[in-house]
Order: sequence, then structure tokens, then C-alpha cells
Amino acid sequence: MKIYLAGPDVFLPDAVEIGRRKAAICERHGLIGLYPLDNAIDLTSPDASLAIFKGNEAMMDSADAIIANLTPFRGPSADAGTVYELGYMAGRGKLCFAYSNDPALYTERVARSFAVTKAATGHLIDGEGLAVENFGLTDNLMMIHSLELHGAELVMPRQRPTDIWHDLASFEACVALAADRATGKSD
Repeated sequence: MKIYLAGPDVFLPDAVEIGRRKAAICERHGLIGLYPLDNAIDLTSPDASLAIFKGNEAMMDSADAIIANLTPFRGPSADAGTVYELGYMAGRGKLCFAYSNDPALYTERVARSFAVTKAATGHLIDGEGLAVENFGLTDNLMMIHSLELHGAELVMPRQRPTDIWHDLASFEACVALAADRATGKSD
């Protein structure tokens, strides 16, 4: 089974090494990890961003499943590109797995970055008066339920690891779920 490895890991200073570690974990479980940085792209080219987009979509098309790193990135929620990739794969009926190294509820994470109060209606709102999604979930309901319906529930540690970008325990748990699905041990 080929697994597309999505996430903001590609922005880390040691992004290539993280990709190698993730691919090695996949291999130990009998899977093939496809990491976005495996695509050879000339970043000085005027159409580099389009080449990245097309390369990543081609890689997803060749994959059987996705493992998305939904650890909050530059805010209280997952990386926007990763969310697109998760939706792309779900929309194509492929298996969807994901993890987050921040097990806090979405409302808690929003409150870390923004002033959150209760409106007269009892709903949570931010400083601009916009509703804060509050279903007791760890991220936006569209991501959480797409995982439940197209693969497996979001995998999270009990406690936030000290190094949320390099701790791969929850990632490996996703790989094990995918391997079990590939061998028919779970459905």
C-alpha cells in the first residue's frame, strides 16, 4: 500500500530527514511512504508553485491512502495545504488517516491565540464577534468526520509531546492502522 505523507513537516529545517524517518517507519510496516519533497522541483523556476501542486496531486493520485499531520500550524488549526490534501484524498474515496501532536480541544487552542468570550446566546465568539466552532472536537468538524468516515479516527497522544514536530509516535500509530487495513486485520 502506498501512503501519501501530508503535513507541514515540509517546512521544517530538517524536512528531508523527517521525510526519510517517516518513509522508514512505513517500510518497517510493509508500506511505501510518498513524501512531497520526493518530487524534484526547480524552486527557481517561475512556475515552481504550480509544479509543486501538480507533483503533489500526481503523488496523491498514485497513493492508496493518506496520513496527514494535522498538528496545528501557524495558528489553532491544521495547515491549510494539508487540509486540502486530506479533502482531495477523501473525495477520491481513498483511505484517510491523520494525527495531531496537540490533543487539546479546538476551542482551547483558539483561546490560546484569540480572546474568546461567550455571546448573549451562549455561543463562543472571538474578538471580532465570529462564532468559534464548539463541538468538543480537536479541530474543524469537516476534518474529524472525514477521518471517521473514510479511514480512522484522529490519532493523538494523551499529552502534548515536548517536541511536537519531531515526535513520531502518533504518526507510527497511524502507519500501524494503515498496515492493518492493508492486510485485512481491521476494516
